[in-house]
Amino acid sequence: MPRSVNHVASRAKRKRILKLTRGYYGARKNVWTVAKNTWEKGLTYAYRDRKNKKRNFRALWIQRINAAARIEGLSYSVLMGKLHAAGIEINRKVLADLAVNNPEAFKAIVQKVK
Repeated sequence: MPRSVNHVASRAKRKRILKLTRGYYGARKNVWTVAKNTWEKGLTYAYRDRKNKKRNFRALWIQRINAAARIEGLSYSVLMGKLHAAGIEINRKVLADLAVNNPEAFKAIVQKVK
């Protein structure tokens, strides 16, 4: 008895992955094994970088807060310590947004903790 192979399903699987790799450079878009490996590696990078994105944004917020705090005569660590001591519960994302877009409000917060 001849071997039965489900060509419809295997072709559909290949077409699905090749469709996902459209726009890639060179053989990465049309050679099955290269495209599959590139696509799988891309999923790994996407998973990793969803975590790194959070790290990068936190670092950016800290830099912005530090820059604005130094204009007011404090360092970042001193400002954060005084905020916690004063019981002001404000996260870094909001504090950085205030420092960039609303310097008067940031200045008011700094004056409150000084």
